[in-house]
Amino acid sequence: MADLLPLLQTAAELGLISSLTVLALFLSYSMLNVCDLSTDGCFTLGAAVGAVVAISGHPYLSILAAMGAGMLSGLVTGFLQTKLGINSLLSGIAVNTALYSVNIAVMGGSSLLNMNKTETVFTRMEAHLAATPLAGSQKLCVAVIAVLAVGTLLALFLRTRLGLAIRASGDNPDMVRSSSIDPAKTTLIGLCLSGSVTALSGCLLAQAQKSVNIDIGSGMVTVALASLLIGGAFFGKRRRMPLRICGAVLGALLFRLVYTAALRFRLPAFMLKFVAAAIVVLTIALPYVKAQLPLIRRRFAQRKEAGDAEA
Repeated sequence: MADLLPLLQTAAELGLISSLTVLALFLSYSMLNVCDLSTDGCFTLGAAVGAVVAISGHPYLSILAAMGAGMLSGLVTGFLQTKLGINSLLSGIAVNTALYSVNIAVMGGSSLLNMNKTETVFTRMEAHLAATPLAGSQKLCVAVIAVLAVGTLLALFLRTRLGLAIRASGDNPDMVRSSSIDPAKTTLIGLCLSGSVTALSGCLLAQAQKSVNIDIGSGMVTVALASLLIGGAFFGKRRRMPLRICGAVLGALLFRLVYTAALRFRLPAFMLKFVAAAIVVLTIALPYVKAQLPLIRRRFAQRKEAGDAEA
């Protein structure tokens, strides 16, 4: 039990940090109906930019710099979609591929940055919590503050006129055009916001781990999608927006707990990606299988009756 508590705390910390990417995907995928495959590269971009700025001695500025870089990534992705007419999937793939080179350039031509001696937002928080009951929980505190801030602002934003326009653009673009609202503009704004939150997630993870490698964002879109679908199973589309946002965060925490359980059972590290893919498949397939169960039972009953009649 003593070994389990630190493991659960680490799972909660990583789950909350990754939940920011889930909230970003919630905005782009659930609200705009755009599958943004640049998430992996944008996550790494935020980590790289944040690390470079923090190493230069500006831990708080690193957060703003990372979010600004993520916003630019979202702007490019949105520009390819709305102004050049490129398919959303292809736009994300193109930007994600290009960001690999950009991230290497940001990291000074290296694929790894070490931040062991770097002051970060977590070391600053550790100093503030030194004489309090929360001493040693700086990662969890920073993650909670970040998630509460982003979740609250996102819920408030989606209730504004612009936020409602973004939601309508994902549901019915033709209706939005008839209302004299440009869906291209709302898509650009939504992807910029989504990119900034994704980059924030990458920045916090890099500073929490005190290192950045070029593959830090690998598979993040899969993890975020799985977490979003898990959260949607608890709080579906018919729920109010704050509950849906809470569901996205809860999905990220539950997904991280599955990872923790896999590690607890000594599953090899290379199998974790397989676990992530399996969770995505199961989460997507379960509603369909559930809907098909009555039909399967009916067919089975008919075959049984036919067999009995022949006998």
